[in-house]
Amino acid sequence: MVKSQKVAVSVRLNGESLRALKILESSGMTRSAAIRTSLLEAAQKVRHHDRTRLAVSELAADKTDRKEMLEIAKFMGTLH
Repeated sequence: MVKSQKVAVSVRLNGESLRALKILESSGMTRSAAIRTSLLEAAQKVRHHDRTRLAVSELAADKTDRKEMLEIAKFMGTLH
């Protein structure tokens, strides 16, 4: 676990980001909490995307699985 550190960050928000921040603040979140939460959620999405990309790569490299997928796709095509 990473030791908690306080780091001051300066950011320029565009209109869309500012509106999003206002929505989060209007829900009762502090500005800092809204930014921290947003950073954590964005990082989680990146990690999920990376895991998904790895899983797809592993499936694509599996010759047996690819053959089975092609057979299923061929069979599904006959159902139309």
